[in-house]
Amino acid sequence: MIPMEAKILFLGTGGDIAVTSKQARASGGIIIQVDDCQFHIDPGPGALVQAARHGINVRDHTAIFVSHSHLGHCNDVNALIAAMTLNGIDKHGVLVASESFLKSGFLTEFHRNCLEKILPAKPDKKIAIENTEIRSLAAEHTDPDTVGFKLFTPKFVLSYSSDTAYKKELVDQYSKSDILILNHTHPFDTKRPKTLSSEDIIKIINKAKPKLTVLTHFGNKLLNTNPIYEAREIQKQTGAQVIAAEDGMTIDPISYSADMKQKTLNLYSKKQKD
Repeated sequence: MIPMEAKILFLGTGGDIAVTSKQARASGGIIIQVDDCQFHIDPGPGALVQAARHGINVRDHTAIFVSHSHLGHCNDVNALIAAMTLNGIDKHGVLVASESFLKSGFLTEFHRNCLEKILPAKPDKKIAIENTEIRSLAAEHTDPDTVGFKLFTPKFVLSYSSDTAYKKELVDQYSKSDILILNHTHPFDTKRPKTLSSEDIIKIINKAKPKLTVLTHFGNKLLNTNPIYEAREIQKQTGAQVIAAEDGMTIDPISYSADMKQKTLNLYSKKQKD
């Protein structure tokens, strides 16, 4: 396998059913590559197609993460498992998934047996995959077992909210994140229960203070008002760096890593002294 450079790739940024049913934005989930591990978060409809389109070899997948049982987050799980394991001929990989998904019957018995491990994700539960520690985060959504994920990699810390309402007690989970990915369904002055609006995101950023906030999983109303406009206004009101993801967008996470920046500064200082 060719060594992987650290990157985050958005295989889709579509949110509610009005968006995903029309594929106004793709819904393939998020790829995270770091230290020769390839993680796939929330592979919704078209994940396998979008992976191929953007040059991702799913045979290289180390783990699949499913935050909850709604189809926009798990539709292509069986297809991905089949592709990554050659229908179980090369049994490998880990599935980390909410209890609601694992109990739903969506994951077939055949595909369960193609994997090396299946791990239930519960709030505050920690697991390790290679050199990355993963902590499941609490969320408040219409699927009560929904979780987010926080990845402590050797090079950066990334938090992913999944679908959730804003609650003060949830925000502390996102602190000390280099990159915070938030599922952003509603623009300013609109709201739906158990999802995040632009006003909610401002409150989260002001408290969690990530190096970079990336907005994704856009609802229909938000697409109509333009995610880029919403991101700019949120950035203006918080003074923080905020971007709206696009389908196929790639981010270099090392650029936002506090630890890596400190190492670079220390190396630079040493060279200056020499």
